[in-house]
Amino acid sequence: MEKIKRIFSNRKEKPIGKYRKSAVMILLSEEKGEYYILFEKRALTLKSQPGDISLPGGAIEEKETSQEAAIRECMEELNIKKEEIELIGAMDYFISPYHTIIYPFIGEIKNDKINPNRDEVDHVFKVPLRYFMENQPDCHIMNIKPELKEDFPFELIEGGRDYKFSSGKMNQYFYLYNDYVIWGFTARIIKSFIDIIKENS
Repeated sequence: MEKIKRIFSNRKEKPIGKYRKSAVMILLSEEKGEYYILFEKRALTLKSQPGDISLPGGAIEEKETSQEAAIRECMEELNIKKEEIELIGAMDYFISPYHTIIYPFIGEIKNDKINPNRDEVDHVFKVPLRYFMENQPDCHIMNIKPELKEDFPFELIEGGRDYKFSSGKMNQYFYLYNDYVIWGFTARIIKSFIDIIKENS
């Protein structure tokens, strides 16, 4: 019991299991009195999600905070300086069904002439904040359920193959802006951002 008390008395809780952790930034820019959100079209040469629309961001490195990662990734992907980013605050983080945690932040960019890193970013574009405030995304429900292999030990479970395994649903959101489709986790984070603004207006 003494050992258990020593281990758990001041232990900080964390999610059970291993998660890939990343951080992204909702970067706002002001032009002629109107605010815009900056998006990236990922380079077509990338192995992961080539050509998808995303927010600046990436994996959190060892001994790096989520905030530090978000700022670093903006600097690397957009070729901007740290002082050109004004950090506003943190969003709610998102835990996906695929063992990924995404930590979004809100910032304002002070550079209107961006020359992104072409190894990671095909190009950048901006969408008026007003567009997201005035338009709800298309929503499609995606079913999530276990896919079990043939060697799964059904004989160890009460009910065997007839056991009622849990399943779930996840909303997939789609924003259609000009020729761009903003969807997936990016759309989900943007919708959450807009919902928070509306709830506090």
